[in-house]
Amino acid sequence: MIEVVVVPKKTAAEDICVFELARPDGAALPPFSAGAHIDVHLSNGIIRQYSLCNHPDESHRYEIGVLKDPASRGGSLAMHQQISEGDRIQISEPRNHFPLAHEARRSLLFAGGIGVTPILCMAERLAHAGAEFEMHYCTRSPVRTAFIERIQASAFANQVQFHFDDGDAAQKLDAARLLATPTPGTHVYVCGPGGFMEHVLNTAQAQNWPAEQVHREYFAAAPVDHSSDGSFEIKLSSTGQVFEIPADKTVIEVLEEHDIEIPFSCESGVCGTCLTRIIEGEPDHRDYFLTESERAMNDQFTPCCSRAKTPRLVLDI
Repeated sequence: MIEVVVVPKKTAAEDICVFELARPDGAALPPFSAGAHIDVHLSNGIIRQYSLCNHPDESHRYEIGVLKDPASRGGSLAMHQQISEGDRIQISEPRNHFPLAHEARRSLLFAGGIGVTPILCMAERLAHAGAEFEMHYCTRSPVRTAFIERIQASAFANQVQFHFDDGDAAQKLDAARLLATPTPGTHVYVCGPGGFMEHVLNTAQAQNWPAEQVHREYFAAAPVDHSSDGSFEIKLSSTGQVFEIPADKTVIEVLEEHDIEIPFSCESGVCGTCLTRIIEGEPDHRDYFLTESERAMNDQFTPCCSRAKTPRLVLDI
């Protein structure tokens, strides 16, 4: 864990605040790469993941953008209402499950709303390296567009196109045109609300983009219907212990009840922190972290949300 102080807290757009975090003594923070995120630990026990949006070469600070979500489970509201300039908070070291493919000859960046945070960091990294890219940033309106002035003043401003829901039809995102021709060496990155991401990802799939050239990061999980959930068993390979997972509990919750700890964070299958290897059995994948090809292997799952299709899973714990 790292203790940081909120240096400034600024309004970046309607309902969006940017927090600059630094060590109290001004010492360097651990390095990070474009697409990385940190866990922020709040006083109410909530842990939330926020992508870093400053330039990866900066070591004196981390910068995160937080949307005040009306459907918040407590994290974004706490950040907006309870965290102020000068407050000290605990964060994790950066982790990156959404890295740039440095072998790419060209990059297409798609950002929806607050999903701009990792995408902006990628754009700054690519621009610094002189790499070929273009960025498409979709929001409801200019007043809800975080970092718009920063982007317009940047050296890569002419490589960014803004698309506003309340703008005229001509400027709206045309994913089918942009993704019409899969090109070897071109990589696609997308982050934003679920509907936006599904639109871009489904368009890429329909145009036969290879899965290894399409990268995505969800920042929230969609609601899941648990009405048909049943119970199943897990067995720990190291001890042979067997535990029943009832319909109304997750694997993580049952393991915690028996003082068996594995790392976890988001509890919704977004971050991949709790990813666990499966030795036997078939999981019922409910995460947003694994790719379709990784899911098909059925050799790992996210115990914070995923369940089982077979009566028992043997876990590498």
